[in-house]
Amino acid sequence: MLNKLQLGASISLITLILLTLAWETILAPLKPGGSLLMLKTLPLLLPLFGILRGKRYTYQWSCMFILFYFTEGAVRAWADTGLSAKLALLEVILTILFFTCTIFYARLTRQPKQISI
Repeated sequence: MLNKLQLGASISLITLILLTLAWETILAPLKPGGSLLMLKTLPLLLPLFGILRGKRYTYQWSCMFILFYFTEGAVRAWADTGLSAKLALLEVILTILFFTCTIFYARLTRQPKQISI
């Protein structure tokens, strides 16, 4: 189960990195030729190695961190039109998948509480 959650988190994060980069440079940039919004990809690199290595602490903080991207995707899915709105919806789906995998991974890897008598 943990391997599937780690794989799901890893794949969704890597796909989200590739999506945001392609979205703002090639697929549907705000300005022709790309925009500085491609820099929104850089913060997604912060949790990448911790997620790939199964670091519980990274799973804990990145599940809250990804909510910024969920919010951006939800707003742009609502406000944008055409391909940009579809890419935003894909961003929302990927963030939900990542969030779900990280929450359950962090929960299943926590240390059991020891009861003192």
